[in-house]
Amino acid sequence: MVEVYRTNIRDERQADFLVKRLQEKYPTYKINFDLEDCDNILRVEGKELSAQTEHICGILEDFGFKAIILEDIPNEVSNGIE
Repeated sequence: MVEVYRTNIRDERQADFLVKRLQEKYPTYKINFDLEDCDNILRVEGKELSAQTEHICGILEDFGFKAIILEDIPNEVSNGIE
């Protein structure tokens, strides 16, 4: 399962710091940021991830950052094709 979050992380130093903190808690998860995306995306991939969503957001909040999970949007809606 993959969860995608919109964040207010702005630079690589912050992203690297947070990836390390998250991987301490979730060592089996794949975690990365895409700061080139306009939403400063955090991607987290792992088993039973949905149960951890609030905790992941809480870890970022503990360090003064925000994360909001992006809901799935079907392709027909997101690209205007019906």
